[in-house]
Amino acid sequence: MTGSTGRVVIVTGTNTGVGKTVATATLAARARTNGEKVAVVKPVQTGTADGDCDAAEIHRLTGIEVHELTSLEEPLAPDTAARRAGVEIPPVAAYAPTISTLTSENDLVLVEGAGGLLVRLDTGGGTLLDLADALLAEGVPTSFVVVTAAGLGTLNHTELTVGALRARGHEPDGLIIGSWPGDPGLAERCNRIDLPRVTGVPLLFGIPEGIDNHSQLA
Repeated sequence: MTGSTGRVVIVTGTNTGVGKTVATATLAARARTNGEKVAVVKPVQTGTADGDCDAAEIHRLTGIEVHELTSLEEPLAPDTAARRAGVEIPPVAAYAPTISTLTSENDLVLVEGAGGLLVRLDTGGGTLLDLADALLAEGVPTSFVVVTAAGLGTLNHTELTVGALRARGHEPDGLIIGSWPGDPGLAERCNRIDLPRVTGVPLLFGIPEGIDNHSQLA
């Protein structure tokens, strides 16, 4: 058991490109506005050769420094990128002590995943689920939010993700629609109603499309 005082929220998604980074930044900005001290962690970043950097984007949007723990050049799943580069990357549970330490200094530590929930973050097959289990084993309060798309297919993807979380004993705190269109169509409007209905998980909010074009979130 650690002496941690803060909590960890892991931001996962139903797929890549659904808006996890802007959702993480939004959660960080809202918590800071509410007077909380916030840290953000990106355990594994891929695609750095193409200039992809979620940590830099979160910092641009919030001004909060982001702890990027492992980076890989190719825009692939981390285990694939590591194998292709011929490098060893830490088992995902090895990130738990660093994150746990941050909870002793912050009210909230946001951890942004890579891709979807079951993306392998190390060459041994570890996922965000294993990271959550490692944090809980250290006595760190840890929960998930799921970022999902607005359009067709999202009900299936979101139910599968929530089901995988529950199968490992994790009940998500809520859903976030990562990019809510300014002029939503029929599918988007129905999905906004149906997402909490079919998953049993509350919809926390939808993030307006294009908000990441702002220089900084409030």
